[in-house]
Amino acid sequence: MRIDVLTIFPEMFPTFLETSIVGLAHQKSKLLTNVIDIRKFSQDKHKKVDDYPYGGGGGMVMSPQPLADALKDCDCQQADEVIYFTPQGKPLLQADLHELKKKQRVVLVCGHYKDIDQRIRDKYITKEFSVGDYVLSGGELPAMVLIDGVARLLDGVLGNIDSALSDSFEDGILGVPSYTRPEEFEGMKVPSVLLGGNHAKIDKWRKDKALEITKKNREDLLK
Repeated sequence: MRIDVLTIFPEMFPTFLETSIVGLAHQKSKLLTNVIDIRKFSQDKHKKVDDYPYGGGGGMVMSPQPLADALKDCDCQQADEVIYFTPQGKPLLQADLHELKKKQRVVLVCGHYKDIDQRIRDKYITKEFSVGDYVLSGGELPAMVLIDGVARLLDGVLGNIDSALSDSFEDGILGVPSYTRPEEFEGMKVPSVLLGGNHAKIDKWRKDKALEITKKNREDLLK
């Protein structure tokens, strides 16, 4: 899978792309990423990429020219999806990551300032995602969230894919508590059911705990 990232802060990505599961996905040739500096495509002599919004109001807007030229240069028409991160977008869900992992090529557009020019969104963007009901300074962190979420689902990246498939949201509810050695720590013991080797009882305990935690923290998922 190939992911192109368009950003005005390319220096944010190298360490992230070389680290942990994302780095492993690159090492195993399951993922190829290409980070593109939008500012290089600005025709302004100072490489400016923003301007004042028509109609007034606070904030600046990313200019369409550098973005359009960057998208054309990376041949975005050949991509399966061109994604823009915005609080106005659809919430990014685990089901979306599963769909995206099937794609051969995805382009991620990281906006900054107040927004990007709407005409870029109208002409080039195929999907818009939000990573939460809050506002960030730009799309770089959401892009990293998507890349990390997709990378761990790619075949052959994780040593045991069951680890990913038993995570929160995979079956529509939240995940369960996890324990490891030692059996007792600071006066707290591992639940005895996990030590007994009865897999039917363990499965039931985990299902009950998942429902309990989901009801407590995300009751909306149960609906």
